Amino acid sequence: MSLVAAFAVPHPPIIVPGVGKGEESAVQSTIDAYRAVAREVAHLAPDVIVVTSPHAPAYLDAFALCDGSSLTGTMADFGDPEDTLSFAVDTAFVEDVELGAQARGVYAARSAWRGRGMDHACFVPLFFIALEYQGFKVVEIGLSGLPSTDHFALGQVISDVARHQQKRVVVIASGDLSHKLKADGPYGYVPEGPKLDAAITHAFAENDLNSLFHIDQGLIDRGAECGLRSFQIMAGALSDTPHTGRLLSYEGTFGVGYAVAAFLVDGSEAGVGDSAEGGRDPFVRLAHEAIEAYTLRRERLAIPPWVPASLRTQKAACFVSIHEAGDLRGCIGTLEPCRDSLASEIIDNAISACARDPRFAPVRPDELPLLDVNVDVLTVPEAVDSVAELDPARFGVIVSCGGRRGVLLPDLDGVDTVDQQLAIAKRKAGIAPDEPVALERFEVTRHYDAK
Repeated sequence: MSLVAAFAVPHPPIIVPGVGKGEESAVQSTIDAYRAVAREVAHLAPDVIVVTSPHAPAYLDAFALCDGSSLTGTMADFGDPEDTLSFAVDTAFVEDVELGAQARGVYAARSAWRGRGMDHACFVPLFFIALEYQGFKVVEIGLSGLPSTDHFALGQVISDVARHQQKRVVVIASGDLSHKLKADGPYGYVPEGPKLDAAITHAFAENDLNSLFHIDQGLIDRGAECGLRSFQIMAGALSDTPHTGRLLSYEGTFGVGYAVAAFLVDGSEAGVGDSAEGGRDPFVRLAHEAIEAYTLRRERLAIPPWVPASLRTQKAACFVSIHEAGDLRGCIGTLEPCRDSLASEIIDNAISACARDPRFAPVRPDELPLLDVNVDVLTVPEAVDSVAELDPARFGVIVSCGGRRGVLLPDLDGVDTVDQQLAIAKRKAGIAPDEPVALERFEVTRHYDAK
């Protein structure tokens, strides 16, 4: 009996129904993944849940460990005084973490907590878990200004204590990703925001947690991350334990990155993640299955039962891009929703990309294992008056002249300037370089293949 699983989760208060009051449906994929995590925690039946939180007491030179016999929290600060939580603290576990950290030369102390209650980064994950399972005690730990190596070492201490005390332990690494994904988000936009999220979600999807310690510091600082150190503690806890990792969901709807990932220790009866398989998020998995069904059997895939509710109800335009050995193999999409759901949009565009892109021959069955697939979900295009409002790293572009229309997605390799972006879009539409065009721009949420 020891560490049985760890989960990386975000902590947006809006996903608690008493706070969201219906608006939480905008991040339904995150909620669906959270529920899958809660069910798996109930299945694993841990004795202790350790939550690492960016909003717990934090110090430059120390980790704060929750003190007292109980930990209580509420969402009253977010307009929801009705939802409250209270859990017994595993004081013996806390004491051993304090001693184990100090033995490694890492300062962690109960005295640093100073009587604080449960913050929202701890409340949100425990709220969902408590809906499925309540037979556990808690330990909450704050982050620090200490080096990433100390966060890794603290994770190792958590695993050591779980093993020594012979307790089934789940680690919840609470943390949002970049806070700067959209210009109209609460913190604005910087190009480093999406790049930082791509690096972290890739680490989750590939089960390569060591890469969390090699992200460029400039990218981290400018990307305005929240939870990286929390994830680094999790990496330390898992470091000497064989495990399987999966990225369950990723969304940036509100301009802040929300990722849910599961890391299940081998032999712990893993079963989480009907919304993902083999490191693929549900958008990418659905596109792959649609391509395979059409290429192998000439069938249009029916929406599978594992597809999250958000993809079944949301309507949005999307592009499906196929690459083989790094080269484009097909790309077809829509600029406006044409189907009754985003799931249907992905299925039909995936079929078109693999079989109806006029630039390429249809995909052959022997190519299927070699394909990488991306799904870009588009915002509604908006007209712009000048090229000064374009940015090829952030915005896709639509050029129109008469009945001709050309489209180019954002953030493409080799397209670094607006002039390059417009030239390619015009060429695709058969518009001469010197012909005047009407301009529209759009943003995308890109779902990467991570096989």
